[in-house]
Amino acid sequence: MTNRLATLLGRSDEFNGTVGPALRHALVEVADSALLDLFGDPGAGIALIAVGGYGRGEPAFGSDLDLVLVHNGHRDDIARVADELWYPLWDVGVGLDHSVRTIEEAVTVAENDLKVALGLLDARLIAGDQTLAASLRDRVRTRWRAGAPRRLPELADMVAERARRHGDVAFLLEPDLKEARGGLRDVHALTALAAAWVAEMPSERVLAAYRMLLDARGEVRRLARGRAHDRLLLQDQDTIAAALGYPDSLTLAHATADAGRTISWTWDVTWYRVASGLRSSSRWRRGRPVRRHLDDGVVEQNGEVQLAREADPTRDPTLVLRVAAAAARADIPIGRFALDRLAREALPMPAPWPAAARDALVTLLATGTPAVGALECLDQVGLLVRLIPEWSRVRSKPQRNPYHRFTVDRHLMETAAGAAASTRTVDRPDLLLLGALLHDIGKGWPGDHTDAGVRVVGDLAPRLGLPPEDADVLVTMVRYHLLLPDSATRRDIDDPATIEAVARAAGSPRVLSLLHALTEADSRATGPTAWSPWKSRLIGDLVTRALAIYRGEQVPSPPALSDRQRTLLALPDDCTDDYVVEVNPLPDDGMFEIVVVAPDRPGLLAATTGVLALGRLDVRRASARSAGGRALLQAAVATTAGSARMPGEAPSPAKLRGDLRRALDGTLDVEARIAGREQAYAGVRRWSTPAPPQVIFDDSASLTVVEVRAPDRAGVLFRMVRALSDAGLNVHTAIVATLGLDVVNAFYVRETGGGTVTGRTRREEVASTVLDALRVPSEP
Repeated sequence: MTNRLATLLGRSDEFNGTVGPALRHALVEVADSALLDLFGDPGAGIALIAVGGYGRGEPAFGSDLDLVLVHNGHRDDIARVADELWYPLWDVGVGLDHSVRTIEEAVTVAENDLKVALGLLDARLIAGDQTLAASLRDRVRTRWRAGAPRRLPELADMVAERARRHGDVAFLLEPDLKEARGGLRDVHALTALAAAWVAEMPSERVLAAYRMLLDARGEVRRLARGRAHDRLLLQDQDTIAAALGYPDSLTLAHATADAGRTISWTWDVTWYRVASGLRSSSRWRRGRPVRRHLDDGVVEQNGEVQLAREADPTRDPTLVLRVAAAAARADIPIGRFALDRLAREALPMPAPWPAAARDALVTLLATGTPAVGALECLDQVGLLVRLIPEWSRVRSKPQRNPYHRFTVDRHLMETAAGAAASTRTVDRPDLLLLGALLHDIGKGWPGDHTDAGVRVVGDLAPRLGLPPEDADVLVTMVRYHLLLPDSATRRDIDDPATIEAVARAAGSPRVLSLLHALTEADSRATGPTAWSPWKSRLIGDLVTRALAIYRGEQVPSPPALSDRQRTLLALPDDCTDDYVVEVNPLPDDGMFEIVVVAPDRPGLLAATTGVLALGRLDVRRASARSAGGRALLQAAVATTAGSARMPGEAPSPAKLRGDLRRALDGTLDVEARIAGREQAYAGVRRWSTPAPPQVIFDDSASLTVVEVRAPDRAGVLFRMVRALSDAGLNVHTAIVATLGLDVVNAFYVRETGGGTVTGRTRREEVASTVLDALRVPSEP
């Protein structure tokens, strides 16, 4: 018996190849059989009951056995029976969540402990007095229903707290399948609502999503060898996908995201209806429901959007969008009856769309954040894909990197919601909102998502009923939706060539303004690191300069040296140290300008970037100027995670100056120190194997631009700058961009003699030097 129980811990190979429901059934059989042997037949007045996950028949490797030994209060051998049950389980190492109680004691504890109450709702008799077990179940459920007005808000608070602590199953790289929003616990909460007779049992679609998560959790626990964690780790996803029959880990991630969204949406709409009923006591209210007109064929009833009596989805193709727009304007959900009827009866949208349908879509998007909930409602019953068939290619499609926090379709919804805040700053708010909704639609197709998006929107725009000139603007927005962030963060915005290229690509002030608003909304919807005051200022300055070109003004071009730079380069007569380091705060939160003035010498910029890396300062932009044998280096930096400084605390100029001098005279081995920090990066998990470093030459600027793309590592900028210096190039400006776990750095360089970098052989030599410097020690 004890050997069989050991299989529950996941430390044997007995169930290799058994997955999903078959695995859960096998584990239940093992546990039930062992407990029956231990329990025997102690007679009437006592029962062994499984509760919680074991009660539902859903154990996984390493799960605790949740057991209640219930008795009638008249047995004098309860302690002995309990000991004969618990000790053999403990000896084997099986985890127990156990209690010994009378029915009255169990009911009383459940009244005061929500988790106990929820566990008892799933009570299942293993052995013993059936009448006793049935009585406990009936008493618990009766009290649960009677206490619904008090207990259900407590349940909703528990669901909300789990969401705050664990995030969303649908949008996390490594979701907790049990505790996160849209996870297994949320389905348990839905069944608890049903047990209170205030909601229906979860639908088959929700139960299918639940089973998918249960299957994945079973394999998570198998790989963990029974350790009690339920996170779907990146490192395990290929193995789990193969075990469960998915083609690859991305398909598994897609299924997980879809399941999480189905469950979380169902909880939201169900709890909204239940909460409204609890507030208004609608289950006992008499009289006809009050309806408030919202739009043609659309009304509000009991805090939900419903169809008016005269509404006919079979004759009105725009009704779906009017319902969604009305729900978003009123910031209330679409009622399930209305959704189900629309899903059954709504007509396909004619092509091209009627103007009223397009206007309703724009009205919906213009509501901002409430539009996300309305679009989710349409999506969950298949109406959004019916309106825009291309949506099926991005629906619940994961973006598995730390940079994006949402699936592709949810990112598009969130971008459109964010763009609504800028509709008064552009002259075509309708095109801004449509562009925001569709800018990444190409991610559902193979190849470059921008190229695919241009093709998709080129076909879709006329079907939406847009005139050719508006369709051209929408396609241009999709083609250049990355123009401003890429140009501002990966090119020198002081270079006239950069400004002219942006103005030429956008083509008009209208499109440039639309791209400006789209860029901010897109970045804010991407993730917390994708938008910052620094990025906002760079893009704003770039747009202002590009707009000047449209007005026929001269492209703003800063002088070779500003008055301040000349002052810094001129060493004062009374200066006793020819190395000067200043630290100046920038208007962007937590950022500083580092100014270094030193004798001009090869390797100065590389040494400076290395010292900044050792100080855990993240360089965003660096430039170098020289005159009269002296060099001026300026770098915009931000404090990185792990710094010993307090947030917002400026780095010490004296320490930076001392470290720089020691780096240049050879007493501080920057490379060795940086190599010692490599281990800190080694534990960072990636969604996929990183692409090899790449070196690209760009001749569109006034100097040669060497763009280097590589996985982020400790001191990666130092390695790049030093390699360019070793290759005989002077770095004039370095533009640093970090995208998730990768960097895309652009270096404006010239040859030592002052010329551009030309010739295939010379460029191959430079690229080889850089790639050699970026090769990690383990690589051949």
